[in-house]
Amino acid sequence: MSARALVRLGVVLLLVLAARPVSAYLEFVIPVRGTPTALKWDASRPVRWFARDRGVNGVTASAWQTAVAHAFGTWEAVPTSNISFSFGGFTGASPFADDGVSVIGFESAPELERVLGSTSFLIDTVTGEIIESDIFFNSTFPWSTAAAGDPARFDLESVALHEIGHFIGLGHSALGETELIGENSRRVLASGAVMFPISFGRGVTLDRALQPDDIAGVSDLYPSDGFRAATGAVRGRVVRSGGRGVPGAHVVAFHVATGTLVGGFTLNDEGEFEIAGLLPGPQVIRVEPLDDADVESFFDASDPIDVDFRVTYYERLFVAPAGGVGPHITVTVRPK
Repeated sequence: MSARALVRLGVVLLLVLAARPVSAYLEFVIPVRGTPTALKWDASRPVRWFARDRGVNGVTASAWQTAVAHAFGTWEAVPTSNISFSFGGFTGASPFADDGVSVIGFESAPELERVLGSTSFLIDTVTGEIIESDIFFNSTFPWSTAAAGDPARFDLESVALHEIGHFIGLGHSALGETELIGENSRRVLASGAVMFPISFGRGVTLDRALQPDDIAGVSDLYPSDGFRAATGAVRGRVVRSGGRGVPGAHVVAFHVATGTLVGGFTLNDEGEFEIAGLLPGPQVIRVEPLDDADVESFFDASDPIDVDFRVTYYERLFVAPAGGVGPHITVTVRPK
């Protein structure tokens, strides 16, 4: 018999004062029989979700369900991914009821003063399969489903698109440029992924559309038949002089011909990384510290993440091959 466990992964959309960033996809991974395994749904059938039967001030239950359904449709429309969804109907159940039913809806959480939304999972710890995933939107904040946005309210579809990325198994992306506002808040200056952990702010609807990094992430988790053959990957290490690995470094591949950005992270003490889903052709590889958002938005607070190094470029263009992994590369960084 499969064992089940509730996993709350702290996947939140952090509130800032305005604007928004650029990205790198990260998958949720747990040990299954001693092997690191990405959390994901059984994509052989549509993933069913239910909408809570209550709205909030200015947004009816029907209007918010339509916005969330549109966000699900955006992920489903990615041509290189095979995941699909079905709406099961309205329900009086609350998100996080841990009942095997995926419920999405509003909850009031005034104590979470910087959290617009959050996602949790119930998983099969034997297979790594997601059994249930619930999303709540914090009704403490003002929301809008207006086609052009509302400058006084947060755009529900944008936040839903981000949280559904978590719902399907993606973590936060780190391709972004921010600036500090006061001691604890950041303003986003540039954006390249829906899965960046900081919101653009009130009235902005730019995050209703997926970016190349988001598309690479969902396609890597749920690849269509031709995805692996049509894309390439880069694999390597980020090290300090002397060969010591750099954990938690952000690695970005910039496709020279198209300008698309896809990123990843070094995920162990050896500084090893792999970024899949790259368009074939020459890529500029950039390595940078995680300094445009809280490290805890990407990794557990206890992880030994290294941020004390300078932005560094791999000394040559990397050519991503179609249907394979290019030569292993090593990028050596210097202290700040």
